[in-house]
Amino acid sequence: MADTLTLFTSVGLSEQKAKETLKNEALSSALKDAIAQAQVVHGASGVDKAMGTLLYSMASRLRDTKRLAFLSDHIAQRKISTELQLAAALDFVKSHPQDPINQKEFEDACGVGVVITPEQIEDAVESVIKKHKEQLLKERYRFNMGLLMGEARNALKWADGKIIKNEVDMQVLHILGPKTEADLEKKPKPQKAKASENEVKVKKEEVAMNGEIKPDGKSLMEQLRGEALKFHKPGENYTTEGYVVTPNTMNLLKKHLEITGGQIRTRFPPEPNGILHIGHAKAINFNFGYAKANSGICFLRYDDTNPEKEEEKYFTAIREMVEWLGYKPYAITHASDNFQELYNLAVDLVRRGHAYVCHQKGEELKGHNVPPSPWRERPIEESLVLFERMKKGLFAEGEATLRMKMVMEDGKMDPVAYRIKYTAHHRTGDEWCIYPTYDYTHCLCDSIENITHSLCTKEFQARRSSYFWLCNALDVYCPVQWEYGRLNLTYTVVSKRKIIKLVETGVVRDWDDPRLFTLTALRRRGFPPEAINNFCARVGVTVAQVTMEPHLLEACVRDVLNDTAPRAMAVLEPLKVTITNLPENSKSDIQVPDFPANEARGSHVVPFTRTIFIEQSDFREVMEKGYKRLTPEQPVGLRHAGYVISLQKVIKDPQGRVVELEVSCCSSAEATEKPKAFIHWVSQPLMCEVRLYERLFLHKNPEDSSEVPGGFLSDINPNSLEVISSALVDSSVKGAKLFDKFQFERVGYFSLDPDSTADKLVFNRTVTLKEDPGKI
Repeated sequence: MADTLTLFTSVGLSEQKAKETLKNEALSSALKDAIAQAQVVHGASGVDKAMGTLLYSMASRLRDTKRLAFLSDHIAQRKISTELQLAAALDFVKSHPQDPINQKEFEDACGVGVVITPEQIEDAVESVIKKHKEQLLKERYRFNMGLLMGEARNALKWADGKIIKNEVDMQVLHILGPKTEADLEKKPKPQKAKASENEVKVKKEEVAMNGEIKPDGKSLMEQLRGEALKFHKPGENYTTEGYVVTPNTMNLLKKHLEITGGQIRTRFPPEPNGILHIGHAKAINFNFGYAKANSGICFLRYDDTNPEKEEEKYFTAIREMVEWLGYKPYAITHASDNFQELYNLAVDLVRRGHAYVCHQKGEELKGHNVPPSPWRERPIEESLVLFERMKKGLFAEGEATLRMKMVMEDGKMDPVAYRIKYTAHHRTGDEWCIYPTYDYTHCLCDSIENITHSLCTKEFQARRSSYFWLCNALDVYCPVQWEYGRLNLTYTVVSKRKIIKLVETGVVRDWDDPRLFTLTALRRRGFPPEAINNFCARVGVTVAQVTMEPHLLEACVRDVLNDTAPRAMAVLEPLKVTITNLPENSKSDIQVPDFPANEARGSHVVPFTRTIFIEQSDFREVMEKGYKRLTPEQPVGLRHAGYVISLQKVIKDPQGRVVELEVSCCSSAEATEKPKAFIHWVSQPLMCEVRLYERLFLHKNPEDSSEVPGGFLSDINPNSLEVISSALVDSSVKGAKLFDKFQFERVGYFSLDPDSTADKLVFNRTVTLKEDPGKI
């Protein structure tokens, strides 16, 4: 044991860190093997602190131990020499589990052999400063220097962050000269805030008009860059109100900056026990968008600490939705990646006198007026023994918990850190029977991943002081928690429990039923991801909770689809029309523009024959005032065909229902007068199923007992879904792929549903058109 301790301290670990490592048998063994591998190359005393730190970091984070020798060798050969390269290496081996590893692909992915010269750094920084020079000269030292740093780092991925920062500082000093008294003066806060509000307002208007997120990152990105002015700079956590500074804080922040290079790091940490909803879209945009807007990185971290409710489909769906919204995680991590480290930290917390094993029952711990635990002051050694017994499965579920000695902001005393659950975990199997809680896990995983800004919704504000307390109690790096307003919609429910109830009672088919506001449901309905992002931008980056009407989201959808969904013609309630003055076998091809407002964007061909179908509502046997379509007295034009039809005969069934019209046609040029309207039609069409959706609930707030006394299940709209099984659509959509979107002219926007088969296509109505519903 003493020899191993000496070995670990010889490669740069502190004595305390070395002792902690020895308690973790697996980590200790892995680190010894890694050091031995490096000593083969450098000799017994040739492994320096920098290399030792990388070896420790690799050994503590590597899950697939068969890659240990491979990675240790690359570190020993100094092919992997930075934390950034190591992160890339770990990510690569994780995504390439099968042998053999492609050496070239691996080294390319990790920047092996990439030498960044001082001249390259100088040129890159010079280029970035040149791009922003006008604004830099205008704002001088108030300019966001992090922007220069970030863009330079993006240009030189593997460059040392410190060297880039020094070069930026030096070139800025050369251009601006030393800071003047004016530079040192504080900018008046009220004016700054007012300008920011005006800017955000302008950007919101732009988003509403343009209906898209511009690729250069305007709109939402602009707002989030503005948020950077309010938040602390990386490494300056202590400037945040309420942040607790300990004697070791500055040292921990220094180490944090060495790892991150001053780069912003955020994370999106969903629980994999349900499907993401529209509220999560704001969280995704805020976490990923804030990092992207400020040249940072964002982790997708699954908070998988409750094995009873976690399923593979949720892991998959969450990742798909993040990527569907246009964001790529820097890395995909799990709270369970850190189970061993979290356990070690819990043992340390007990040793420090900040936690104890308690035997109060679950019912006693519920609510805020929990009676004090009679076991709060039990001896530290006793709690250590009992916690070990909890880990070994020697207690029944609910018989013991580990509790932290602290009071939360909402008054809750001694929250639970670990509980017993004899449930196999999705990733770790039966390795653990004790699982950490959110209150314990969240801040420590943020610390382990060196998150700079822990962004969460307002309801977590009550946990901010406990967040700081736990990190400081364990003397680990403490990120900063920032809260923003939650996004809610009327006429819906997003609670996992309530959606499950809707599914179980058969009100909806599943989590992706297009009447819900889960992200999978919105995708299935045909909402473009750009529209959802635009909606989040229009809502804005707010601290206050926001409740929006669904029609505002639908407006964003129309803005995008109007510009991106090609046109087609479909008839939902068909009425047969025979053109009597055309020959029996008459057939011609009609060229129909995909986007009538810009015909250069392409077109498709539809057949025109003696038999066509129109909407039943486009014919009235009795003329009404203001009606502009087909009547016995009034001809009507056919869109795109260049023909005008006039009624000759009405054919009815025995019940008196109109089943067919006989008409004559002439070209628009031959018509005696221009028709008052042009209607859509189909000929030789495909039969398809069309699903028309309305709001699922009748009242704005179905969960409000004062509005809906009988509960949300009593508020279901009986007309929320109408299925038209025999609609007709022109043959141009025959090759449509899943989720392809179309505007069915004069009808609405539609998307191809996964229920479609080779024999029958199924379309979901995404939204109606912007036409006045009262128009006839």
